[in-house]
Amino acid sequence: MAKIELPKDTREALARSLSAYIERELGLEVRGFDAQFLLDHMIEALGPHLYNQGLADAQAILSAKLEEITDAIYQIEAPAKL
Repeated sequence: MAKIELPKDTREALARSLSAYIERELGLEVRGFDAQFLLDHMIEALGPHLYNQGLADAQAILSAKLEEITDAIYQIEAPAKL
């Protein structure tokens, strides 16, 4: 898996949200570089797990849809006369 790269505006918005959450829930002020550093750590630590879960969810959806298509093909199959 490649390193998770987020657009600058997304990273900044996430860092602000993380800062607000930490201040609201823990009463700590984490801003600027510290918030970015914490966000980078969280992405590195949690990102692969979330990514893998997303892949598993996509695979399950794809499998279900493929089964539906396979069933639809069998339904339109013409009977063969020997």
